[in-house]
Amino acid sequence: MNKEQVSGKLEQATGKVKEKLGETLNNQRLANSGVTDQVKGAAKEVAGNIKEAAKDHYEKQKDEKKEHADHLRERISEKTQDIKDHINQKIEEHKKSA
Repeated sequence: MNKEQVSGKLEQATGKVKEKLGETLNNQRLANSGVTDQVKGAAKEVAGNIKEAAKDHYEKQKDEKKEHADHLRERISEKTQDIKDHINQKIEEHKKSA
């Protein structure tokens, strides 16, 4: 959970308290202010959710690219060894036939 999510949740809770207090005291301005705080808090929380989802996506992509690079490096190394072995085998065959 990032700070935008926490801040948004806190602002929503504060807004809910202000709304209920305003309703209890019959203070429309306080109740309306509470609802406004809830809306702002929800927007902050959603922004935090988007930020976290983007970060998770980036990390996943980064991990997948690393795995792919590791796999390619291993395949290149194996192919290099195969080619080397094949050439050495041909050299040995040539030596024996000469």
